[in-house]
Amino acid sequence: MIVRTLEQCRDSERRVASDTWESVRMILKDDNMGFSFHITTIYADTTTHIHYKNHLESVYCIQGEGDIEIVGGETYPIKSGTLYVLDKHDEHFLKANKGKEMIMACVFNPPITGKETHDENGVYPLID
Repeated sequence: MIVRTLEQCRDSERRVASDTWESVRMILKDDNMGFSFHITTIYADTTTHIHYKNHLESVYCIQGEGDIEIVGGETYPIKSGTLYVLDKHDEHFLKANKGKEMIMACVFNPPITGKETHDENGVYPLID
């Protein structure tokens, strides 16, 4: 059995941050669950370019407001209670509204190892 708290993970190497987001990676590849689970904060007034070429992601907004703009496609509002699934490796921009950070619960398949950050194209590398 694995038991962890968000605070324990936040106060460890499981917390990874950039200028626009913070990801607390609570379940990782080494946990052998077949997925990884993160609590991610998208900072207010920011836009993050993301393109998970190597991963599928499901995201549930716990708190906050913003939108997701699919490159070459539609823009969808995101608010507390919204789920979106990047089932086609959708390249997108994730935006948090002015003054409103977003807190998201995220599941990745395949699981990440924990050290990944977005490269210049918004991609997480596939680490074996």
